[in-house]
Amino acid sequence: MCGIAGWIDRNTDMSQKTYVLNNMSQALDRRGPDENGIYINRNTALIHRRLIVIDKENGKQPMAVNHNNTTYVIVYNGELYNTDALREQLKASGFHFRGHSDTEVVLKAFIKYGAKCCEKLNGIFAFAIFNSSDRSIFLCRDRIGVKPLFYYEYNGGLLFASEIKALLASGVVKPQIDEHGLNEIFFLGPARTPSCGVFKGVFELNPGECAVYKNGRLTRKKYYTVDAHEHEDNEKKTIEKTRYLLTDAIQKQLVSDMPLCFFLSGGLDSSIIVKTASMYCKEHKLGKINTYSVEYRDNEKYFKKSLFQPNADFEYISMMSKDADTRHREIILDNTLLVDALYESVAARDLPGYVDVDSSLLLFCKEIKKDYTVALSGECADELFGGYPWYHNKDILFEDCFPWSRTQDVRRMILKNGVLKNGEEYVRQRYLDTINLAPKLSTDSKTDKRMREMFYLNFYWFMQCLLERKDRCSMYSGLEVRVPFCDYRLVEYAYNMPWKLKAWGNREKGIVRKAFEDVLPNEICWRKKSPYPKTHNPIYFNECAKRVRLILKKKNVLTELLDKNAIKSIIDNPDKITTPWYGQLMKAPQILAYIIELDYWFEKYNVEIV
Repeated sequence: MCGIAGWIDRNTDMSQKTYVLNNMSQALDRRGPDENGIYINRNTALIHRRLIVIDKENGKQPMAVNHNNTTYVIVYNGELYNTDALREQLKASGFHFRGHSDTEVVLKAFIKYGAKCCEKLNGIFAFAIFNSSDRSIFLCRDRIGVKPLFYYEYNGGLLFASEIKALLASGVVKPQIDEHGLNEIFFLGPARTPSCGVFKGVFELNPGECAVYKNGRLTRKKYYTVDAHEHEDNEKKTIEKTRYLLTDAIQKQLVSDMPLCFFLSGGLDSSIIVKTASMYCKEHKLGKINTYSVEYRDNEKYFKKSLFQPNADFEYISMMSKDADTRHREIILDNTLLVDALYESVAARDLPGYVDVDSSLLLFCKEIKKDYTVALSGECADELFGGYPWYHNKDILFEDCFPWSRTQDVRRMILKNGVLKNGEEYVRQRYLDTINLAPKLSTDSKTDKRMREMFYLNFYWFMQCLLERKDRCSMYSGLEVRVPFCDYRLVEYAYNMPWKLKAWGNREKGIVRKAFEDVLPNEICWRKKSPYPKTHNPIYFNECAKRVRLILKKKNVLTELLDKNAIKSIIDNPDKITTPWYGQLMKAPQILAYIIELDYWFEKYNVEIV
């Protein structure tokens, strides 16, 4: 994995901008700590920061190829999982390869197929290709949106980058936020509207989008969508195909020239990945695999069961590690350091985020990076296969709202009267825009129609928030994390699977459980879902409260928006916050943590409200 950026300005000689280009590159140094490079051709500059995973010598970027009197130059961030097959197709068409990197395969696929190359790629990626003949730039983002690609268009120019911080480093993009951006962070955050970069004028290519910048104009195009069609497989075939698609995705993602490890939570999703990988490595005599789990200091003393978190993970982690015969390490996080890491989490995301869910992952990845460069993780099964409680509670399922943020009452409560009067309407419209996109069949039952809407809501919102978290918090330490459940073939199959099959046995992710019941220990395969672990230690809440009290004493851009008395009431009566701010676990401690992140973001980024 890497970081990419670029700048095209028809009125500027980019060779005179090397100082600024270096600043943009430096802003992405954590994504690519191993190598860096800049390509300049008159009014075009491409920037690359490299994290070496495959083909150290022949994968250097920016990578250039001359073909039919045209020079094509690529900067690429990602991993391609069908590299070998696509390389053989290109060889059959007369292309030659100097190495085995996927970067070279993507570049030559573009030369061969043009914009249709996107449809040939199976992987997680964002890339840009410069064409010297027509001086155009082609941009592309993977089907599922695992890798980011932001841009800023202005009169006569375009900037793009893996992260917003590189756009800001150009000096062209100002850290400004308008009413739309304020509604994003106060009424939708940590989620973002698809394509919205929150900062004024900053956008992001959507999952499955590409774009061409030519003659001073950017044209975006959707090359991939999840479409509706009849599910033709019976129950037996559905179980077999689910197992095949996921097993194949996992095995394809085990390719790496660098050491590789696995996240293990003791839940269904990570356990499937770990056991499948372990079986593959034993079959190919590759030795034991290495697994990691995360826990919080003294958490077992304070753990309380809830609807969303019915049991602790540690006993299941031990069981799974033993069953898969892994070398396992538990990383225990200090609660005060967890609060300290909220600030770095903002720096990683460039926005207020998922608070301790982000900061814990950031600390976790920092430890793993000491020994590994690549990891596999179990994100996104819940969104695709109905793992969350809101899929199974009919009262919530048919509520006409985002299921992870069913009310804006707490969000409204922390704001002064009159601030963002249209926040609720803003959220409502984003919800309607999304469900109206979901393709349906006339033969769908009422439940299946709603499940398609829920799929789209989760795919374009909740899942994207988690993918953004995983990318930023891992790449902040130069750790590449792969997500096999995001294989687009599995996504398409899941979208069109009737609910009665998907929820086999009336269980969350029932079809996945059934597909792997003879692979996993029974206790893990049929264990009730438990979300990403959070700290239950009161130290965390107390530390957040102490810092928020200090923030409320300030007079700055943020505190001018906040109702200080309402926030003090959260500190004094945390148990009165019964509805999560976002998701399943963001209650009083996390709301205070979000305020800490907001304060840091406004000050660190010098955010101006316009």
